[in-house]
Amino acid sequence: MQRDVFQAIADPTRREIIDLIANQSLPVNEVADHFEISRPAISKHIKILDECGLVVIQKKGRKRYCRADVRKLKRVSDWASKYQKFWTQKLDALEALLDEENNT
Repeated sequence: MQRDVFQAIADPTRREIIDLIANQSLPVNEVADHFEISRPAISKHIKILDECGLVVIQKKGRKRYCRADVRKLKRVSDWASKYQKFWTQKLDALEALLDEENNT
């Protein structure tokens, strides 16, 4: 099942996992050590991130190492940037209106 990247980052624990493994590859158990929830719960979060393509899992011996692949987050950045332009234009218009009222 292919999940949406927005679904993956909607959960704060999954965002923390991405932050944790953004610059390093860690075994799943070591990722779980950073959280106060159960290892099976962390495994479920990692599975969702994997299904979204935000995590790459490599098996080395008996351990499974995870690292973040944040390239898919560009979709989120592209989507949010549209609204950044919208709000920048609205705030610039408000500033111009307030300047005009202050000068009259």
